[in-house]
Amino acid sequence: MTKTQLNDLDQQLVRATQAGLPLVPHPYAHFAEQLGVPESTVTERLQALLDRGVIRRIGAVPNHYAIGYAANGMSVWDVDDAHIDRLGELVGALPAVTHCYRRPRHLPDWPYNLFAMLHGSSREEVLAEAEHIAALLGTHCRARDILFSTRILKKTGLRLRD
Repeated sequence: MTKTQLNDLDQQLVRATQAGLPLVPHPYAHFAEQLGVPESTVTERLQALLDRGVIRRIGAVPNHYAIGYAANGMSVWDVDDAHIDRLGELVGALPAVTHCYRRPRHLPDWPYNLFAMLHGSSREEVLAEAEHIAALLGTHCRARDILFSTRILKKTGLRLRD
């Protein structure tokens, strides 16, 4: 089996999970029952798919608007490469940051290499969190911006064609 080939069980598992995890106490047991296999088989196959790079991650994707976060902004930062790993860890650990990652710059138009998603009940709250990050980054940050969400984008995972 090559990296991109899936056996029948893996295909069934991807199809079963592609709409997301059900909101039940034991979602993997739910899929195991649906597929007629032990729960341990579901978790082992998902881990194997992760290990092979077929899927990149398994994670929760909350609807931020539904839980009261009306302002969402991707803060972008031009951080000194010599300090980005250490500072990125600090930024990613902040309560207002849901995800934080390093990306390559695309000069001359896009100097930013650190991205941190911020959520708040208002733009002012998000801007205040960005000020907190700016203070944390200090002189290691040369430029920054915030790209506020203007609409909800549908997020989907791996999909198999029928």
